[in-house]
Amino acid sequence: MVPGGAPVLDLACGSGRHTRLFAAAGHPVTAVDIDVSGLGDLAGNRGVQRVEADLEGSDPFSVLGPLHGRTFGGVVVTNYLHRPLLEGLVAAVAPGGVLIYETFAEGNERLGGRPTNPDFLLRHGELLALARGRLQVVAYEDVVVGDPQPAAIQRICAMRAEPLRTR
Repeated sequence: MVPGGAPVLDLACGSGRHTRLFAAAGHPVTAVDIDVSGLGDLAGNRGVQRVEADLEGSDPFSVLGPLHGRTFGGVVVTNYLHRPLLEGLVAAVAPGGVLIYETFAEGNERLGGRPTNPDFLLRHGELLALARGRLQVVAYEDVVVGDPQPAAIQRICAMRAEPLRTR
């Protein structure tokens, strides 16, 4: 779904599961997290840019410096929500690119897992509303999963249409 060889932004990359997947598939990857020590084995990989940044600072995109204003063929976020970043993430999807986002949603607080704070839980339909009018939704779910433990999640895969080409 991510265009071949297109750059990928893995935001809140954690230990780098998606960074490794996309790098192995030949994509240059920008991996961002407050702690990138879990990516130490990728330090010599020229296709992986590690960016250590506090995404929840007063102006998260200013913290990202050279990433501000860049676009990516793939923008990937999992198990992370900081609402001030949402608009910028949609803007970071290049024409023909894709946003892949999955995180916890309302209802998770009743299932005994974490997070339970509503600040870190997507409201029902929030990812759909984010994409509406700007990205084409390819797939969307707002579900309760049971494995590895019960959790309420939302996930979306949405593409930015390529600009029309004139002859």
